[in-house]
Amino acid sequence: MVKFTKLNPPNQGTPIHFLDGKPVVPNDPIIPFIRGDGTGVDIWPAAKRVIDAAIEKAYSGNRRIEWFKIYAGDEACDLYGTFQYLPEDTIKAIRTYGVAIKGPLTTPIGGGIRSLNVALRQIFDLYSCVRPCRYYAGTPSPHKRPEDLDVVVYRENTEDIYMGIEWEANDPIGEKLRNHLNSEVIPANGKLGERYIPDGSGIGIKPVSKQGSQRHIRKAIQHALRLENKKRHVTLVHKGNIMKFTEGAFRDWGYELATTEFRNECIIERESWILENADKNPNLTIEDNAKLIDPGYEGLTSEKKESICEEVKKVIDSIGASHGSGKWHQMVMVDDRIADSIFQQIQTRPQEYSILATLNLNGDYISDAAAAIVGGLGMAPGANIGDEAAIFEATHGTAPKHAGLDRINPGSVILSGVMMLEFLGWQEAAALITKGLSESIADKQVTYDLARLMEPPVHPLSCSGLASAIIERFD
Repeated sequence: MVKFTKLNPPNQGTPIHFLDGKPVVPNDPIIPFIRGDGTGVDIWPAAKRVIDAAIEKAYSGNRRIEWFKIYAGDEACDLYGTFQYLPEDTIKAIRTYGVAIKGPLTTPIGGGIRSLNVALRQIFDLYSCVRPCRYYAGTPSPHKRPEDLDVVVYRENTEDIYMGIEWEANDPIGEKLRNHLNSEVIPANGKLGERYIPDGSGIGIKPVSKQGSQRHIRKAIQHALRLENKKRHVTLVHKGNIMKFTEGAFRDWGYELATTEFRNECIIERESWILENADKNPNLTIEDNAKLIDPGYEGLTSEKKESICEEVKKVIDSIGASHGSGKWHQMVMVDDRIADSIFQQIQTRPQEYSILATLNLNGDYISDAAAAIVGGLGMAPGANIGDEAAIFEATHGTAPKHAGLDRINPGSVILSGVMMLEFLGWQEAAALITKGLSESIADKQVTYDLARLMEPPVHPLSCSGLASAIIERFD
């Protein structure tokens, strides 16, 4: 029996446990929840009421969640003491029960830890942050066709700059490291020329590992395998044109994974070009095929031409029978795009994308940009998933000036609850909430953040009022 310092777990219910990275879910799981700071006081009760009502409606009492209140953020400091933003009780509870959900948390200022959200991801090795961005009809948007965007951002959670390995400009250890880099490491590289880190520079380290990249991209491909037709598409998003050995390696390791572990289920973009050319013209020579996939072929060196021809021949010989004759159209397409171009393309050609697999920093930017297209962070859910735990969360901040006013949009944490229910395998309850929210928005039954943007503006519902409106539409 797990013992806690200040917590009292439910007397009923069964813990979720993980087997081979997947949750084994009883009909009465104990699920810890963190109310959240600021507007968490409003949005969590609304979300909980919607989730419980959907479960009751879908399963008539045969399934239920036994909720277990745990603490983080300012509320934890009130109970556990100053700077106790993430008490050991909370860590122990999540580790024991496997799946948790939370509202927004305050980023500590002055003392304590750097970021509660980042800390939770790192403590439980929640290496994939999953952020679906889809449009609900009637949601006000600055875009003409927001309904064209339906993507899931898979953001790597534990590496990259967010690992937090950095030194201030005047830190003595940082200065020592900078001097070492300038005097020994950079000159020894042989390819960096006269580059020199200026005095007074802060330094951060950007680790990107093969193991970390591939386990994350694996989850993105596994998600794509659950989809159909053109949505079976994973795009590796990177800045490998500049950061070749970190972001570029992320792309290369993704392609390696797709063409080894998922060889029977995946096609990469250049392979599809080669096979499509061969399907259209069975008499096409290897060289003519090479010219089609590389329009600048004639201007290349003989060595480069030979390399491309070898690539074409290898693809046809190795997967022509298994992936050719159009079979690849039913497989997962894996391609890559430069990160900055994706910001443009999710606005101009959003229908061409499905799952965006990114590193940490790029994923942070892109998921927020995608959310803006479909209604903002109030409509953006999130999940942090690993092999032994999962935490579902509101993706917006605490908005303390709105706390206790019963006016904020609970959509983010409600939709995170939908993701949690889907993760548990409780699809029927998840579908009820999606239906209820969709119909509420279509009926212009929304909170103030959306109401004021509608044309003409409509009278807003309260936070709790939106929860009621969603539940009323379960029938």
